[in-house]
Amino acid sequence: MSRNAESAAEELTADLAAVRKEVARLVEVMSEFVRDRSDTAGTRVATVLDDARDRIASTADDARGRVRAMSGDVVDTVERHPVAALLIAFGIGMSLGLMGRRRR
Repeated sequence: MSRNAESAAEELTADLAAVRKEVARLVEVMSEFVRDRSDTAGTRVATVLDDARDRIASTADDARGRVRAMSGDVVDTVERHPVAALLIAFGIGMSLGLMGRRRR
């Protein structure tokens, strides 16, 4: 019986060693899986951020172009109607001055 117990103990020891190897391999596979997923997620985030940066730059360029066009239109209008532009500027200045005086 002692031989049976010894052989059973040896089999159990071998089985435990095999289980340890399998668990170690499982941990390694899961680590690789998580690493790959995090790399993929990082790449996706970087792509989204690059796209957002490009869209913002494009929008800023469009806005800059519109402001330049509008300022050109304002200059043209002032050159065509200088007296009206002066009267409008005077009226706006007076209104702002009166509003500022009331708040004090």
